[in-house]
Amino acid sequence: MSDMLRTSSYTIYVDLPDRRDEMLLVHGYTGAYDRVSRRVADFLRAREARRAPKPLYGEWSREAEAPEAAEPPQDVVEILEKRGYLTHLSPADEEKLFGRLALRLHERASRRLPSYVFMPTYDCNLRCSYCFQDHMRTDPGFRRLLTTMRPETVDRIFTALPEIEAVHGVEAGAGGRRNVGFFGGEPLLARHRPLVERVMAKARELGDAVFWAVTNATELDAYRDLLGPERLGRLQITLDGSPGEHDQRRVYPDGSGSFERIARHVTEALERGVEVSIRFNADRGNLGDLPRLAAEIHARGWAEHRGFSAYAAPINAINEKTDRASTMDSWELDQALTAMREEHPEVRVVGRPDETIRGRARQIFAGEEEIVPRFKPSFCGAHDQMYIFDPFGDVYACWERTGDAKIRIARVTEEGAIEYAFEQNQLWRSRSVASNPVCQRCRYALHCGGGCAILALGQRGKFHANYCDGFASRFRASVAEAYLAHLAGDETGGHNERLCDL
Repeated sequence: MSDMLRTSSYTIYVDLPDRRDEMLLVHGYTGAYDRVSRRVADFLRAREARRAPKPLYGEWSREAEAPEAAEPPQDVVEILEKRGYLTHLSPADEEKLFGRLALRLHERASRRLPSYVFMPTYDCNLRCSYCFQDHMRTDPGFRRLLTTMRPETVDRIFTALPEIEAVHGVEAGAGGRRNVGFFGGEPLLARHRPLVERVMAKARELGDAVFWAVTNATELDAYRDLLGPERLGRLQITLDGSPGEHDQRRVYPDGSGSFERIARHVTEALERGVEVSIRFNADRGNLGDLPRLAAEIHARGWAEHRGFSAYAAPINAINEKTDRASTMDSWELDQALTAMREEHPEVRVVGRPDETIRGRARQIFAGEEEIVPRFKPSFCGAHDQMYIFDPFGDVYACWERTGDAKIRIARVTEEGAIEYAFEQNQLWRSRSVASNPVCQRCRYALHCGGGCAILALGQRGKFHANYCDGFASRFRASVAEAYLAHLAGDETGGHNERLCDL
């Protein structure tokens, strides 16, 4: 074998518990997934350029040195090269190649029909202590934000949509299904119903559309006849524990709880065919209550509905009311839930933070997905094609950063034109794994997307920094678990032909 070949800097090694003689390889930009012998893996590790291969919050740390291993047969070497694990490129040239690929993927993601989020108000009828918008309801200086969007504002926003879509290369009348959501504050307060109906009607005038909302569901009864697969078809609703725990966390201004009212509306929405996703905001204080919430979910029959799902997400310390010591990162939460499932099988109804990674890997192993996974050149829609309209016609990229005109990416004028704030728009829309040198060198980058910009800003003080959130460990553990689950379900003991056994 030529000494010109070296191991790609974007090779990911996945250990398989209880299978010491083999492991998985995943390539960070070719999309290859392969099972190899430990001998082949050691051979690749021994040929890595001696640079630190694993980023942790912007720092680089070296993995364990690999033992020397004999060169495998030439046909195996050729397959390793074809799959991307071996390359003739120098580390610097491969990094440039990765950057060009990531940038191209990011640009492609930006050339599609945008998604639109309407905020009828910043006001909310609950007072959750960890809410990142809490200051808007409690600080008199933000009182002006508690107004409700006017009907004429809705009309001029829709007048501006063709201009917005043209920026993304979408021609007028090109068709496609528009994605229209509602967020707040609390978007589905009873008094907002006429406005929500107006948005839905205007969207349908432009063509086919799907509608969804992030709602606390306390006043969902006012929207009863708007619920259904062809109406408001998807809802994200938060329950932070069983009734006793939830009612200490998600409370009305007078301190009273909200669980029973929300639960009643969850049942009704599911019965009307709505897809309901329950979000459990977890910290060290309520995590132990999750088995009781899971039991509640089963007792109410929600899990029997096709459209029901539930997942847990960590509470982030993003306001002064949240005790950092009470929070955990996604990896800690994922591990805690995995252990909890062993003792409390009913908790399996609540998805772990990395279910998406596991699900995609299972699809690849089962042959249900193309060999190239759905790469993430950026973390979320804030960096390519999401537009959030607040009650004043101000436009934001991220729903965790709204209400301050200095950070808006655009505004809709009284005439219904879109007026961009060039610097802010460029700041948000240019963030990708290609815009951060740490991400550009990271083998996990296209699976991770660089992490949340807001959390990166809070942790590192830079918008174009990375927020890793333990992703390297999470990814390896999730892929290994998905593969072992795939094997357990394969009665023949065979493997997908797309998995190359080396």
